[in-house]
Amino acid sequence: MIITVTLNPAVDKVMVINDFKSGSVNRASEMMVEAGGKGINVSKTIVSIGGSSKALGILAGQSGGFIEKSLRHMNIESGFVYVDGETRTNVKISDPINNMVTDINEPGPIVSQDAIDKLSKLLFDGLSKDDLLILTGSTPQGVNKDIYNSWITTAKAFGIRCILDADGELLANGAEAGPYLMKPNIHELERLYGVQTSSVDEVIELAKRLLTKGTEMVAVSCGEEGAVFVTSSWVAVAEGIKINVKSTVGAGDAMVAALSYGIHEKLEPEAMIKLAVACGTATVMSYGNQPSKEDIDSLIEKVNVIFLYR
Repeated sequence: MIITVTLNPAVDKVMVINDFKSGSVNRASEMMVEAGGKGINVSKTIVSIGGSSKALGILAGQSGGFIEKSLRHMNIESGFVYVDGETRTNVKISDPINNMVTDINEPGPIVSQDAIDKLSKLLFDGLSKDDLLILTGSTPQGVNKDIYNSWITTAKAFGIRCILDADGELLANGAEAGPYLMKPNIHELERLYGVQTSSVDEVIELAKRLLTKGTEMVAVSCGEEGAVFVTSSWVAVAEGIKINVKSTVGAGDAMVAALSYGIHEKLEPEAMIKLAVACGTATVMSYGNQPSKEDIDSLIEKVNVIFLYR
């Protein structure tokens, strides 16, 4: 089973507004409301590609209830700890005329250590060595920035592989614990080391630094330029596919989902990379945060993967 943890989930309200203008009255031509948050997005995509996943996390209020009900309708097993307050709603304004996406993200509820302890028990009481643990996304108010480090360390002691997708302190602290796989985007990787890259070789060299703590694979998503994959025995570059971008929401999460599925199902590296890029690309082709199986299948063979050495 692939287990995802979302500490700061959200109801994603996506609005399509042609020629959006700040400070003016804007009218949406389309709107959709979905269960969101990075780990939840990962679980949804895993189901899209034929896998199974369990979503864990922190919820609150009526918005939290909406998320849990939505996951049930998608046949995604879940387990949540409820806290006081209200799960945040994040508004995504997609403007196809100007090719821009504007995010307005609420802060979410304050989460106590007691709630984290309950979630930790729920998480580790149900894990087995065959499971994959996905830790991704931001943390709500009240949660220490070393939580992913702590959970990765505990999981590794039980022989459980972890995948980390985070930013800032969460990424830096989590990297020290040596998760099995890390998936920063290019901007998160550059912020981690305080540099700007100007070539694929520089991206590869930065990614290699993350292997020194015990991480076995680093996948760096580079937007429309594609992605870079680094292990101790091979490096691969996947070229981006030129498509009409509608929204970038959930693209990185879809890549994490595909990589998780590939590891769990023991796919060959090339097949796993093609699936990851196809999933990420399919996500940006729609306004939602879950790619369609039809779009994924249509893109897989269009992905060009170059192995620099094996």
